[in-house]
Amino acid sequence: MLEQIAGIVWRRLDRPGRDECRLLKAPDGWRLEGAARYRSDEADCRLSYVIDSDAAWRSRSGRVSGSLGARGVEIRIRRAPSGEWSLDGRVVPGLDACADLDLGFTPATNLLPVRRCGLSVGEAVEAPAAWLDIDAGTIARLPQTYERRTELTYWYEAPSVGYAGLLEVTPVGFARRYPGLWEAESADASARDPL
Repeated sequence: MLEQIAGIVWRRLDRPGRDECRLLKAPDGWRLEGAARYRSDEADCRLSYVIDSDAAWRSRSGRVSGSLGARGVEIRIRRAPSGEWSLDGRVVPGLDACADLDLGFTPATNLLPVRRCGLSVGEAVEAPAAWLDIDAGTIARLPQTYERRTELTYWYEAPSVGYAGLLEVTPVGFARRYPGLWEAESADASARDPL
C-alpha cells in the first residue's frame, strides 16, 4: 500500500512546460510518481515517470513512458543491490558510485539526494547521479554537488551540463525554485516531513 506524503506542481521557466509529482511512502521505501509536459526544441513532449527508492533514498528503479513528438518512449532503469545500473536490461558501466537516478527533464529527482544525504547547514557533498538523457535514450554519470546553505536552500552544481544555482526546497525536499528552469506553482500545504 502506498501513502501519499506530498505533491507539487512546477511551471517550466525556459520554455512552455508543466510537471506534476507526488512523493509516496511504500512499505519498503519511497516512490516518486509524476507527469511532465513540455515543449522541446522541435516537439511537444509528454512523459510519465516513476522512481522507486529504498528506505535510505537510494534509487532502485525508474520507468519513463510517453512521447517525444511522434516518437514513443518506454524506458526501464534498474540499480542492482551491488550498485550496477542497467538500461532496458543492458548493463551500463561506470555508474556503480551513483546512488541516485536523475531524470534530466524534471526537477523531481533532486529530492532524492537532498533526502539521502541529510546535510546539516554548512555541509556539502559530491553526489554523482545516473543521469537519463531522454532525447538520446542513454544514462551516464552526472557529477553533482550539493551544499546546504540554510534549512531550505542548497547551492547545487552540475558542471558537466553547465548548471549552478541556489535551489529553494520545500520541507519535504522538493525544489520549490530551480533558477532559470522550474518554479513551483503549488505545493501540498499539508505535506509533512516523512522522517
